[in-house]
Amino acid sequence: MRNEWLKKLPLLQKVMEKQEVLWCNPLLESVASGLMKTRVSEDDIKDASQRLERFAPYLAKVFPDTQDGIIESPLTEIKQMKYALESMYKTDIPGRLLLKQDNALPISGSIKARGGIYEILKHAETLAIDHQLLDSTKDYSQFNEKAFSGLFGKHKIAVGSTGNLGLSIGIMSAKLGFNVTVHMSADAKQWKKELLRSKGVIVVEYADDYSKAVEEGRRQADADPMCHFVDDENSIDLFLGYAVAGERVASQLKSQHIVVDKDHPLFVYLPCGVGGGPGGVAFGLKLALGDHVHCLFAEPTHSPCMMIGMMTGMHDQVSVADFGLDNQTAADGLAVGTASAFVGKTMEPFLTGCYTVGDQTLFKLLKVLADSEDIWLEPSALAGMTGPVHVIKSKLPLANSINATHLVWGTGGNMVPKEEMQRYYNQVNK
Repeated sequence: MRNEWLKKLPLLQKVMEKQEVLWCNPLLESVASGLMKTRVSEDDIKDASQRLERFAPYLAKVFPDTQDGIIESPLTEIKQMKYALESMYKTDIPGRLLLKQDNALPISGSIKARGGIYEILKHAETLAIDHQLLDSTKDYSQFNEKAFSGLFGKHKIAVGSTGNLGLSIGIMSAKLGFNVTVHMSADAKQWKKELLRSKGVIVVEYADDYSKAVEEGRRQADADPMCHFVDDENSIDLFLGYAVAGERVASQLKSQHIVVDKDHPLFVYLPCGVGGGPGGVAFGLKLALGDHVHCLFAEPTHSPCMMIGMMTGMHDQVSVADFGLDNQTAADGLAVGTASAFVGKTMEPFLTGCYTVGDQTLFKLLKVLADSEDIWLEPSALAGMTGPVHVIKSKLPLANSINATHLVWGTGGNMVPKEEMQRYYNQVNK
């Protein structure tokens, strides 16, 4: 099978050799026609956005660092990093370079705070309505009352994760009073497991990769009618929680007087593991900003599951192992061997492309960003940073325009212990 694919798709040879490559999606089409092929709608995203607003008084009460109860992150221009990238890659980046700092998201410090927390809040709301607990005369800070935690204490939450999704699900579920189990793959960092256990979360560890942790979590949850399984591979609720970011970024761009139109394109670079986070965000951006936003997924050279799934059109029917790749990467959140078919198929009309990045590049970029901007991201969150170089060198239309805006999604980092971050920083000199 591998040889047949190599004949059809010669780029796969470079993928198998773990080279850093860019693949452009031949199935990309307009947002209007793409929407006719998907089961997720603008109304679904609006509903998710309104639910998060309803929960804002509760979140503000139990997580004061959210301030107004809205889980959102800054949009920061990184001029010094742009100069550093131009120097490193000997490539002019004429437009602006921005960083979407999901590394600074409140509660769990990563992009997973969006979808993961949203799905748990929706599940809590559904249970409260089913048990006639909600008082319509009061705001949602009532979710902090004992009657609610008493109800949730009879229910369980389970999730399989390489790390960051487990953090957001675990922290939010435990705060509401659920009994929560996080099934973690071998790639998950020890500090993430310890942090979860300190919050009262049960952590089950596996010697295998992400897919095994998800499979086991799903199997155990299926056997228990009181358990809600957060399915990172197939959950529409997770996807919608991420998609709310689209309208929020559109609003942030507007407040910074950054125009997105035919002559002012926006290129967005999203680190990708199984696909839910970047897929939801990209989908939300396409709906909010239309055909003038171009979204690309960034994956480790050892784990390009979405690129392989979309290139072949086989999605979850092929894995990186089928092409001789070992799925071993320091980018723990991206260490996924098989992509989400739901996300891959949903994004077929909307995704501009995928590109790969090596671990040493991630460490190098981590150090350069820390030195130039004093912003500290975990390795996986740097995957988006080479995006502008790829699209400009590949001559994607308007990528090298002075009117282009390049937006790197910084997916995680501020919860990483300082000594761990220092170890990442020091990797470059090894």
